[in-house]
Amino acid sequence: MAAPLLPLDEPPAAPVRAADGAAGHRARLRQRLLTGGPDALADYEIVEFLLFGANPRGDTKPLAKDLLRRFGSLAGVLDADPILLRQVKGMGEGAIGALRIAAVAARRMAQGQARARPVLANWQALIDYLSIDMAHLTTERVRVLYLDSRNGLIDDHNFGNGTVDGAAVYAREVVLKGANIGAAALILVHNHPSGNPEPSRADIELTHQIADVAHAMGITLHDHVIVGRGQHVSLRARGLLAR
Repeated sequence: MAAPLLPLDEPPAAPVRAADGAAGHRARLRQRLLTGGPDALADYEIVEFLLFGANPRGDTKPLAKDLLRRFGSLAGVLDADPILLRQVKGMGEGAIGALRIAAVAARRMAQGQARARPVLANWQALIDYLSIDMAHLTTERVRVLYLDSRNGLIDDHNFGNGTVDGAAVYAREVVLKGANIGAAALILVHNHPSGNPEPSRADIELTHQIADVAHAMGITLHDHVIVGRGQHVSLRARGLLAR
């Protein structure tokens, strides 16, 4: 039996191409991003969106989910070392660049908010900035925030990577730099790559050394902040600044 003829005004439907489906998905994500609130997109969807430019037509959802599984969180993905990102199947230089520029933008925005007001009157903004910049580092980093007499930020100095009980940080070097730039106070900051910000004996001892030297030179040590993953410890709040 011959197949029935289709009416002339009802041509056969064209097959839906994968690219068309991806385009529709991207359009829906874009609409949610533009019209929704800060929680409009899930973490994997944010990573998807960042990867769109590096993969104009393909489905970036599987890669986004792979990245989150491997690095544990959105912040972990954005802060991941490019060497490790290159080991993930599907990650080329364009995709790595898309993630890195998002991380840089987040840091710049947080840094601007932290600098907008005196540090001690803007403490949460400072903690947010430090967490974005340091919480997901895989090595320990020591930095010092130098403040003027009104607690405005003069300099955010990175003293390098390495443990605080190693040779990377010397109390006199930290305080002398402050004296040279006219700082009235300082805040010592470092991260714990383990994610646990509980202070070690070396952390406390370094704090006491810097406090003693700073006091002798007329500079105040306001705090020593240890940054972990999703949490931080203030040695001032713990009553550990003085011997």
